Amino acid sequence: VQVVESGGGLVQSGGSLTLSCVGSGFTFRTYTMRWYRQAPGKERELVASISSTGGSTNYADSMKGRATISRDNAKNMVYLQMTNLKPEDTAVYYCNARAFANDHWGQGTQVTVSV
Repeated sequence: VQVVESGGGLVQSGGSLTLSCVGSGFTFRTYTMRWYRQAPGKERELVASISSTGGSTNYADSMKGRATISRDNAKNMVYLQMTNLKPEDTAVYYCNARAFANDHWGQGTQVTVSV
Protein backbone atom coordinates (compact mmCIF):
# COMPACT_ATOMS: atom_id res chain seq x y z
CA VAL A 1 0.00 0.00 0.00
CA GLN A 2 1.30 3.43 -0.92
CA VAL A 3 -0.04 6.94 -0.71
CA VAL A 4 2.26 9.55 -2.23
CA GLU A 5 1.75 13.30 -2.24
CA SER A 6 3.37 15.81 -4.58
CA GLY A 7 3.04 19.41 -5.62
CA GLY A 8 4.10 21.22 -2.51
CA GLY A 9 6.51 24.13 -2.59
CA LEU A 10 7.09 27.78 -1.86
CA VAL A 11 4.47 30.26 -3.00
CA GLN A 12 3.85 33.91 -2.32
CA SER A 13 0.87 35.10 -0.33
CA GLY A 14 -2.14 35.30 -2.61
CA GLY A 15 -0.77 32.62 -4.89
CA SER A 16 -2.13 29.23 -5.87
CA LEU A 17 -0.95 25.65 -5.61
CA THR A 18 -2.34 22.26 -6.55
CA LEU A 19 -1.40 19.20 -4.56
CA SER A 20 -1.66 15.70 -5.98
CA CYS A 21 -1.88 12.32 -4.32
CA VAL A 22 -1.68 8.88 -5.90
CA GLY A 23 -2.74 5.69 -4.17
CA SER A 24 -1.69 2.16 -4.96
CA GLY A 25 -2.03 -1.27 -3.46
CA PHE A 26 -5.63 -0.81 -2.40
CA THR A 27 -9.01 -0.37 -4.09
CA PHE A 28 -8.77 3.39 -4.43
CA ARG A 29 -12.29 3.92 -5.75
CA THR A 30 -13.83 2.55 -2.54
CA TYR A 31 -11.96 4.88 -0.20
CA THR A 32 -12.88 8.28 1.14
CA MET A 33 -9.92 10.56 0.55
CA ARG A 34 -8.89 13.41 2.80
CA TRP A 35 -6.25 16.10 2.92
CA TYR A 36 -4.89 17.05 6.33
CA ARG A 37 -2.24 19.55 7.29
CA GLN A 38 0.03 20.09 10.24
CA ALA A 39 1.80 23.33 11.00
CA PRO A 40 4.80 23.49 13.34
CA GLY A 41 3.67 23.25 16.93
CA LYS A 42 0.07 22.56 16.00
CA GLU A 43 -2.13 19.51 15.78
CA ARG A 44 -2.93 17.88 12.48
CA GLU A 45 -6.17 19.27 11.08
CA LEU A 46 -8.55 18.19 8.36
CA VAL A 47 -8.48 20.43 5.30
CA ALA A 48 -10.89 18.71 2.91
CA SER A 49 -12.52 15.37 2.19
CA ILE A 50 -14.15 13.72 -0.80
CA SER A 51 -16.35 10.65 -0.89
CA SER A 52 -15.41 7.52 -2.82
CA THR A 53 -17.46 8.53 -5.85
CA GLY A 54 -16.55 12.19 -5.65
CA GLY A 55 -20.16 13.13 -5.13
CA SER A 56 -19.67 14.68 -1.72
CA THR A 57 -16.99 17.08 -0.53
CA ASN A 58 -16.35 18.91 2.72
CA TYR A 59 -13.95 21.66 3.70
CA ALA A 60 -12.52 23.18 6.83
CA ASP A 61 -14.01 26.59 7.50
CA SER A 62 -10.59 28.15 7.00
CA MET A 63 -10.40 26.78 3.45
CA LYS A 64 -13.96 27.28 2.21
CA GLY A 65 -13.92 29.29 -0.97
CA ARG A 66 -10.16 28.85 -1.34
CA ALA A 67 -9.80 25.09 -1.83
CA THR A 68 -11.24 22.50 -4.18
CA ILE A 69 -10.79 18.78 -3.67
CA SER A 70 -11.31 16.43 -6.59
CA ARG A 71 -10.47 12.88 -7.58
CA ASP A 72 -9.94 10.73 -10.65
CA ASN A 73 -10.65 7.13 -9.76
CA ALA A 74 -9.43 5.93 -13.15
CA LYS A 75 -5.98 7.26 -12.25
CA ASN A 76 -6.11 6.61 -8.48
CA MET A 77 -5.53 10.31 -7.94
CA VAL A 78 -6.88 12.96 -5.61
CA TYR A 79 -6.12 16.66 -5.91
CA LEU A 80 -6.30 19.73 -3.72
CA GLN A 81 -6.39 23.05 -5.54
CA MET A 82 -5.71 26.00 -3.26
CA THR A 83 -6.01 29.66 -4.14
CA ASN A 84 -5.43 32.94 -2.34
CA LEU A 85 -2.92 31.23 -0.09
CA LYS A 86 -1.99 32.87 3.19
CA PRO A 87 1.08 32.52 5.42
CA GLU A 88 -1.08 30.65 7.92
CA ASP A 89 -1.60 27.93 5.29
CA THR A 90 2.05 26.99 5.72
CA ALA A 91 2.15 23.36 6.82
CA VAL A 92 2.94 19.83 5.81
CA TYR A 93 -0.02 18.52 3.84
CA TYR A 94 -0.92 14.86 4.14
CA CYS A 95 -3.11 12.69 1.97
CA ASN A 96 -5.24 10.08 3.74
CA ALA A 97 -7.21 7.14 2.41
CA ARG A 98 -9.81 5.59 4.69
CA ALA A 99 -12.38 2.83 4.33
CA PHE A 100 -13.81 0.90 7.28
CA ALA A 101 -10.83 -0.15 9.42
CA ASN A 102 -8.28 0.63 6.72
CA ASP A 103 -6.39 3.88 7.12
CA HIS A 104 -3.46 4.82 4.86
CA TRP A 105 -1.28 7.93 5.08
CA GLY A 106 1.27 9.53 2.85
CA GLN A 107 4.54 11.05 3.99
CA GLY A 108 3.36 14.59 3.38
CA THR A 109 4.38 17.49 1.18
CA GLN A 110 5.54 20.85 2.48
CA VAL A 111 3.65 23.99 1.54
CA THR A 112 5.25 27.28 2.49
CA VAL A 113 3.51 30.58 1.89
CA SER A 114 5.70 33.65 2.13
CA VAL A 115 4.44 37.09 3.03
